[in-house]
Amino acid sequence: MNLLHDFHGPNAGYILELYERYQQDPNSVDPETRAYFKDWTPSTNGAPAATAAMAPAIDTDKLVGTVNLAQAIREYGHLAAQLDPLGTPPPGDSSLGEAYYNVTPDDLRQFPASLIGGPVAEGSDNALQAIEHLRQIYSSTIGYDYDHLRQIEERNWLRQAAESSRFRPSPEQDNYVGLLHQLTDVEVFERFLHRTFPGKTRFSIEGLDMMVPMLNEIIWRASKAKFQTILLGMAHRGRLNVLTHVQNKDYAEILAEFKDPLTSENALDQYLAKGWTGDVKYHKGVLHTLRGGEANPLVVSMAPNPSHLELVNPVIAGMARAAGTKVDHPGPADFMPGLSLPIIIHGDASFSGQGIVAETFNFRYLRGYDVGGTIHIIANNQLGFTADPDDSRSTLYASDVAKGYKVPIVHVNADDPEACLEVARLAIAYLLEFGKDFVIDLIGYRRYGHNEGDEPRFTQPLMYKKVDEHPTVREQWASKLVENNLLEAEKAQAMVDSQFNKMQAIMNELDPQESIVEPEPEPPPPGAAKQAHTAVPIDRLRALNKSLLALPEGFSLHPRLQRILKPRHSALDDIDAGKVDWATAEALALASILEDGIAIRMTGEDVERGTFSHRHAVLHDAETGKQYVPMQQIPQVKAALEIVNSPLTENGAVGFEYGYNIQEPDRLVIWEAQYGDFVNGAQPVIDEFIVSGRDKWGQTPSLVMLLPHGYEGAGPDHSTARLERFLQMAADINMRIANCTTSAQYFHLLRRQAALLKTDPLPLIIMTPKSLLRNPLAASSPKDFVEGFWQPVIDDARAQESPDKVKRLVFCSGKMYVDLVSSDYRHNNEAVAIARIEQLYPLLPEAVLPVLEGYPNLEEVMWVQEEPRNMGAWEALRPQLSKLINGRWPLSCISRPRRASPAEGSSAWHGVNQRELVRLAFDLE
Repeated sequence: MNLLHDFHGPNAGYILELYERYQQDPNSVDPETRAYFKDWTPSTNGAPAATAAMAPAIDTDKLVGTVNLAQAIREYGHLAAQLDPLGTPPPGDSSLGEAYYNVTPDDLRQFPASLIGGPVAEGSDNALQAIEHLRQIYSSTIGYDYDHLRQIEERNWLRQAAESSRFRPSPEQDNYVGLLHQLTDVEVFERFLHRTFPGKTRFSIEGLDMMVPMLNEIIWRASKAKFQTILLGMAHRGRLNVLTHVQNKDYAEILAEFKDPLTSENALDQYLAKGWTGDVKYHKGVLHTLRGGEANPLVVSMAPNPSHLELVNPVIAGMARAAGTKVDHPGPADFMPGLSLPIIIHGDASFSGQGIVAETFNFRYLRGYDVGGTIHIIANNQLGFTADPDDSRSTLYASDVAKGYKVPIVHVNADDPEACLEVARLAIAYLLEFGKDFVIDLIGYRRYGHNEGDEPRFTQPLMYKKVDEHPTVREQWASKLVENNLLEAEKAQAMVDSQFNKMQAIMNELDPQESIVEPEPEPPPPGAAKQAHTAVPIDRLRALNKSLLALPEGFSLHPRLQRILKPRHSALDDIDAGKVDWATAEALALASILEDGIAIRMTGEDVERGTFSHRHAVLHDAETGKQYVPMQQIPQVKAALEIVNSPLTENGAVGFEYGYNIQEPDRLVIWEAQYGDFVNGAQPVIDEFIVSGRDKWGQTPSLVMLLPHGYEGAGPDHSTARLERFLQMAADINMRIANCTTSAQYFHLLRRQAALLKTDPLPLIIMTPKSLLRNPLAASSPKDFVEGFWQPVIDDARAQESPDKVKRLVFCSGKMYVDLVSSDYRHNNEAVAIARIEQLYPLLPEAVLPVLEGYPNLEEVMWVQEEPRNMGAWEALRPQLSKLINGRWPLSCISRPRRASPAEGSSAWHGVNQRELVRLAFDLE
């Protein structure tokens, strides 16, 4: 008999494993299996093995079918799991039934349980009992969905965990009454708000109530595992309940926010006088320190977020990366897994519909973005506002996008508290074991509409007939405890009454104005930005430059790269006549910041080399490919540098860096776009976090964004970083926007940003150059680094020699300045002065007025820009310049005409238009 001939892959392997155990020790398998193996020998060439004449008859087809049935249940049992609390039948699969394999229960009863294998075999008398046990595990209220995992160690671990039930709660081991207390608090909170503030939006958690106990279970176990920080991110659904019952936000503060006490003009004036606008209650974050018991103290932080669903995901990931990264030493930054744990709660429609979800998953195994694993919980209420799942996704499950990233998924019925806690424990245990993501698909429902003023029965009448008749999970759990004599019915009701009374008492004593605790960002010290000292002594610069250019012994640099780097060796030799280009200035700025003890994280698209092959912060051995980062080898620095190429994404990458920056504001965080127009892809993060985070939530970001910008005939896209959009959003001193013209200015700007991290942090948006990177007119002498400082406005040095001859004052910025001063029209023209506005926002009157008033015979003022009139800086600067001019001179603009597209597609056409702009700037007629 040759059973092996009929087995394939893992089935054959399992039979061989059993047979090897039998050969080593016949008593290691059960008696029935010994009987099968007694006269059987596996064949390796497909030919029948010799058997004894009296061997027992075995139906190999049924044996194979039994093994395959068990395997199908383990892999696809989730398709038959009862996951919907409202009773929707599961999709099922024919491969999960005996008939598919032509076996019957009687056939299964004849086979030993050991044929099925795993922990289920140990407590079963035969294969039928083991199969029934498998169905209870894989096709009940939990659906294990992990067959897509690449690593067999992970699949085996999850299988063992599921079949051993080692994470399953039990009345003997767990506080079932305490769980009822939690569910009571969750439900009464929602019912009290519904009754007290009818129609007010709160985005109730009801239908997914178990999310709160699950979060508390995960956090408690994370504390025992000695995590130091937990970062929570979630949208609006259930957020208020999580804030109160996970984060311990006071009921009084929540109730006060519903009362909305700003009812008078005076109160509103006081509110706005704080310098920020605040946000709705279901967007706010909170910080909570968990202490007590055997759990290790840890900080649990829920990040504030906007209504842009899932946009907080990369922000949480960045916060976790920052919290787990040590930078208080020279060299590369060290990420330490086990210090920070990100937990992200998603919506079912948004998880499958929003691309930012996939962008964030893609960070998982990337150098510089690893966070040591994230627990994802899909708050799956089976609706996306009014859209059914069939209209929201093309996949069976909302969670299927995670399969492409090899993340285990477990679906669970939100009305089964024991199953929910089991899955929560499994998630944190898996993360601790493998340091990888885990997805919980918590399937429930939504008791009301999208918000409490919405009527869901217009669009889901049948679903809401079920919801209206469906008992809450608290009611179901209380009934179970009563039925099992774990609690008296009167005590279950007393819990409800007590919680209602508690909230009513708080409401009765509420002073809304006093109860709201709003963050009040401290204003910076007067003149903080002006007081930042950015010059560096020449000896210090030379020492840094020497270290930056030193190479390890035997390191083979590419010959062309040797030629590129050669001028940097002598750039600082002559303090007056030397020329320091843009890349050298940047390297010296960053190295000196590290020497000052400020850590740096610099990421972006091709940031290591630089899009335009100018930076070369990371060198590659031409023979071996080995990397070397000179800035991480400078002996005199006091802090770590992390520099890494980002994936080709903007929204996720910028969100990640924002989160990193907010979590560790004392570090200089820089993100660079490959081209400035790529920043369009990050517009949601820019709108919702970078430019408004301070006004809405009191956050103080200081992220630096380097956006290559300048018209050089590269077409509509690679010409502009959409400067106008940043200037349009600039208000309330929410950021700084600059367009530098020299390497020294860039050097001082970066050093000033680092110097202001603690005293006056603001995002810094820099329109960085392309052609100016190697233009001699943009290079500065070493003296400008040693004695210079940041200049928000730079006057025309040549024109100041004969100021009375100037009739037209031209303001410009960036590359436009170099085009003007290098023009033939400039050579003998003393009537036109060219001044540079290097800091476009905030525009400083004290820097602009002296320039305006420095030319006694001035007749007109002009702004000259490369961009079309409806783009660039003109629309933002015009009212500000007009106010400063105060009618003394006419103000006009020279630019490309208003256009829908930023630039010409033809380089020749670009050249014609660019030369015309320059000509008009000098044409006084």
